[in-house]
Amino acid sequence: MYIETIMTSDVLMVEENTKMTHLAGLMQAKRIRHIPVTDADGRLRGVLSHRDVQKASPSDITTLSAGEVNYLLSKLTAKDIMHRNVVSCSPKTLVEDAACLIREHTIGCLPVVENDKLVGIITSVDLLDFFLNITGCNEPDATRLSIQLKDQKGALSRLLACMDELGGYIVSVMTPQQHQDDGEGMRDLILRFTADDPQRVRQQLGERGYTVVTETYPKD
Repeated sequence: MYIETIMTSDVLMVEENTKMTHLAGLMQAKRIRHIPVTDADGRLRGVLSHRDVQKASPSDITTLSAGEVNYLLSKLTAKDIMHRNVVSCSPKTLVEDAACLIREHTIGCLPVVENDKLVGIITSVDLLDFFLNITGCNEPDATRLSIQLKDQKGALSRLLACMDELGGYIVSVMTPQQHQDDGEGMRDLILRFTADDPQRVRQQLGERGYTVVTETYPKD
């Protein structure tokens, strides 16, 4: 899946000459933590974070008068405090590659750029929501099972065929890459499914030789 499918396209952006006094109020009013900075033609020039604005604001214990504070703030613009070396991506960047970029550079957002123009933005929260969605965490009727599975070709397909036979509808399947160091060639598989009687499905899995490590059923 590409970033263009989950990015925010209606991006709130400011130009380089936007006053500091306006930036603080804008971020608070819109409840956002990142604002891309562009030139008049929509080309990306930098990014501002909520923390950047806070750092540029006078401390509560400043000895400056209110008039002096307002004067200094009136001179600051987005151009003065923005990050210029911006890590960005294209709309056709894979979601997992965008997540790697955010993790690698320890940043909170990725502006999305196409033909030198800002077309969207993706934040770490957006990516977290995406990964929670594909794991099935947001499916209230799903049962979660952690199953020990032989780390060999065909083991997963046999399990899924078994689930289908038992009447389980698969919501999501995950197989973490860390292998158990037990010398038995096993790995954990996390499976979410729905069924009319999920506890019966779990019992029959055990009868067929599958080891269920943990289980979580939907709340009534």
